[in-house]
Amino acid sequence: MGKVAIVTDSNSGITQEEGKELGVHVLPMPFYINGELFYEDITLSQEEFYKKLAEDAEISTSQPSPGDVMDLWEGLLKKYDEILYIPMSSGLSSSCDTAMGLAMEFEGKVHVVNNQRISVTQRQSVLDAIEMAEKGMSVQEIEEVLMREKLESSIYVTVDTLKYLKKGGRITPAAAALGTMLRLKPVLQIHGEKLDAFSKVRTMSAAKKTMLDAMRNDLENRFAGSSMRLAIAHTNNEAMALEFKAELEKEFPGYPEIIVNELSLSVACHIGDGALAVACSRIPEV
Repeated sequence: MGKVAIVTDSNSGITQEEGKELGVHVLPMPFYINGELFYEDITLSQEEFYKKLAEDAEISTSQPSPGDVMDLWEGLLKKYDEILYIPMSSGLSSSCDTAMGLAMEFEGKVHVVNNQRISVTQRQSVLDAIEMAEKGMSVQEIEEVLMREKLESSIYVTVDTLKYLKKGGRITPAAAALGTMLRLKPVLQIHGEKLDAFSKVRTMSAAKKTMLDAMRNDLENRFAGSSMRLAIAHTNNEAMALEFKAELEKEFPGYPEIIVNELSLSVACHIGDGALAVACSRIPEV
């Protein structure tokens, strides 16, 4: 069996530093801030991003350029026989479809897994892939498992402000104005391809309760009998995320260590800071 390089993008929340430790290659997502190009975790730190966001800078996400993607793959194929690339969900960005098109030029050596995940669930796919590669599974076998498991996860996220959803055209200005007036906090759900409204509540504590109940319902019904991992993600809101972790541990004892991670900046762009999310992913049986 040949050597496999595992590649993902920075939407997984895996930093460049952590990528080195894990032995995976992380393609940085590009951002335009007031017309200037930055790369997540390379020329743009979390602190700088939130500072610009607070200053109401014009921020837009972009996708990695085909040239950058191909350069990375070509470099890796000098050392590895095959590449397994796990990008963010195709429903949330066109970068996955672009990568699938580019992979056709590499004669079957690059496998792009469109397993429809983002943030902590995408990160989990990468960790699962590393584990399977270490067991000696082939690229095809790993890809099959990831595709089989692609929808076996869910994320619930509460946004602290409706400002950015409105700015990005994700909700109507009227709904945003009304929500802001009533201090409503929407709880959104990311399942596979899309970001959907899940419920609306008045306070962060009600939002946390809604997310806990939704997670309990998933674990007891949809994923009954499966081994699961839980995770928490946040945007510039670590203290609340750690507090939420303690609540989850009390609520759901006996699960593997709950990781707490920053939501990627591509997501933060659309929801702003102060957001909190809880996610679960099924542990693949291989």
